[in-house]
Amino acid sequence: MGSKLTHALLLLFSLFVLATQLCSEPPQAAGNQEVVIDEHRIRWEREMAKQANLQRQAELERDTQKLVTLTNDLKRYVDKSNAHILSVEVVKKAEQIEKLAHTVKEKMRGSN
Repeated sequence: MGSKLTHALLLLFSLFVLATQLCSEPPQAAGNQEVVIDEHRIRWEREMAKQANLQRQAELERDTQKLVTLTNDLKRYVDKSNAHILSVEVVKKAEQIEKLAHTVKEKMRGSN
């Protein structure tokens, strides 16, 4: 009966030592998994940045085309007016151009 108890204690002690070693050293597979997850996250972040940049570029193209149109409209309104009369439409077009130009400038800086 004494030898069975000794074997059981040795087995428990061996399990304790093994469990301590497993807890103190992270498994290699988990480390590799973290690297893979980080690589996926980095790729995803790059793809999101690329998509955001493409969207920003499309918005810049659309907004600059709209600026050209508004500027041409403003030119036509100014050409129709005279030195003594300032059309309300001229002021409205100038304000629209100013707001849109500010938006384009901010997008070019990357603020939006």
